[in-house]
Amino acid sequence: MSEQAPSATTNLDRYGDAELPWSRARDALAAVPSPDVTYFLGTCLPDGTPHAAGVGAQWLDGDLYFTSGPAARKARNLAADPRCTISVRLPGIDLVLNGSAVEVSDPQTLEQVAAGYRAGGWPAEVDGDALTAPFSAPSAGPPPWQVYRFGFHTVVGVATREPYGATRWRFEPRQP
Repeated sequence: MSEQAPSATTNLDRYGDAELPWSRARDALAAVPSPDVTYFLGTCLPDGTPHAAGVGAQWLDGDLYFTSGPAARKARNLAADPRCTISVRLPGIDLVLNGSAVEVSDPQTLEQVAAGYRAGGWPAEVDGDALTAPFSAPSAGPPPWQVYRFGFHTVVGVATREPYGATRWRFEPRQP
């Protein structure tokens, strides 16, 4: 996929600050993953109640990617309903992204995602249509871990350092 530009931007700031440029949010998302940053994936349980789980996400060509073992609650939720949200506090900006996640298995994307994780300190390797590593989060379950591409249609950003502001960006839906 390629980087996308917002199709609509709305200034949500109630204190007179200017709308935030999308580049501020995009650049924060694209920074090398830090072990101090946790992304939270929100999905729905079969009965409709919410479920949240921390994930290690990374930005690649305009989308976020994360992993999950097939037996994990988040993976089972996404199999039933791919609509989800990701929330994250990044340096200087908090973001909530709404969209959907699909499992990816093409070798080129898997290798790019694995390389991104290795750059961030997790020694992930491609194994068939998933990733493996000598360790993962204690709650991740055993390998292999499937890779998911999270495509978003709406992002809300709140700046936590100057220049302050709050903005909603909308994007045209992309095909998986």
